[in-house]
Amino acid sequence: MRFIADLHIHSRYSRATSRDMSPESIWKWAQLKGITVIGTGDFTHPKWFKELNEKLESSGNGLFRLKKEYRIEGIPGSCRAEVFSLLSVEISCIYSKNGRTRKIHSLIFVTDFAAAARLNTALARIGNLNADGRPILGMDAKDLLKVMLDACPDALLVPAHAWTPHFSVFGAESGFDSLEECFEELAPHIHAIETGLSSDPAMNWRLSDLDRITLISNSDAHSPAKIGREANIFDTGISYKGIIDAIKTKKGFSGTIEFFPEEGKYHYDGHRLCGVSFSPQETVRHNYLCPVCGKRLTVGVMHRVGKLADRGEGFKPKSRPPFHSIIPLPGILAEALKVGVSSKKVNNEYLGLLEKLGNEFKILMDVPLNDIEKAGSPLIREAISRMRSGNVYIAPGFDGEFGKIKIFEEVERKEVKGPATLF
Repeated sequence: MRFIADLHIHSRYSRATSRDMSPESIWKWAQLKGITVIGTGDFTHPKWFKELNEKLESSGNGLFRLKKEYRIEGIPGSCRAEVFSLLSVEISCIYSKNGRTRKIHSLIFVTDFAAAARLNTALARIGNLNADGRPILGMDAKDLLKVMLDACPDALLVPAHAWTPHFSVFGAESGFDSLEECFEELAPHIHAIETGLSSDPAMNWRLSDLDRITLISNSDAHSPAKIGREANIFDTGISYKGIIDAIKTKKGFSGTIEFFPEEGKYHYDGHRLCGVSFSPQETVRHNYLCPVCGKRLTVGVMHRVGKLADRGEGFKPKSRPPFHSIIPLPGILAEALKVGVSSKKVNNEYLGLLEKLGNEFKILMDVPLNDIEKAGSPLIREAISRMRSGNVYIAPGFDGEFGKIKIFEEVERKEVKGPATLF
């Protein structure tokens, strides 16, 4: 069965996360987006673990369902569907290795609450699980993998947002040059990486070392509306085993739904406070130094991928599944209506389209353009048509600032000097 899964989100117990990230709200927004399987996030946090135990029930396939008494109203009839939850958490490891400070974020997926409890017990001996839904532990990422395998042999660890400069396995500021350097003899247990918002599969295809790896994508959502901004497409049984086996073997893994990578917060190099955004070539010309303050620039994902790549741009391995680059529907509507993305007008139009046409992913990727025009307007039809063909303008994100994307007009790129760059 073909379905969409977003396996990396956070609860309201994580820092800088909306108080609306409750099991009820996550269940609702998964349906609005068109997501069948959603990660729980944060199962290491005692209060969230307790709430998940109270509000979820086993569906008998290693996944869970929200109990009927907690299900809420306000979901258009055209979007109503069964939603399953998969127990997940993101762990931050900060430690020293090979003479450098490493800051590695990892996703962990487990099959049941008993397995999650065993892992929580083991990790509670190492750090404070109460402080944050995404706990920070002073342990080697390799040791985290070993602890996980000892506690839960059926669990899976995936390096999170693998290219983010400061907190990832390949990050320019604190990462490694290979999975083997990070995980050593346990590297064969790493079957996937999460590409993150600032890279897409095509960028990762440039590294032959990743040919054995499945490239997954998730939203890392901190608020309900951000759920599904990236996701995975599976064609397998809806079960924990079906999902994990598909990730491990690539059989049944049918691709991903992506941000345009330039829109991610770390695609280009730069200094946000100085308003400096550079391509990798510009960074090299400036000797990696900010021309405003003289400090070292934050090296972004595009630069880092190019540095580790052993293939040219445009290379595609034969066995790789396709991916779809999207702009979230509220952003499209905001531009078409020339109002803010959080405006009442956008919200009303969004819910109206969902009522008439179905969930957001269906509208963005599958609904015929003529039907979109009938339900919305010629301008919305044209905007979605351009998005589907990649005919958009993007000022690349850099140093923690999201890129700026436009469909109907060009956008200027912040830089000290030089012409605007369009993607």
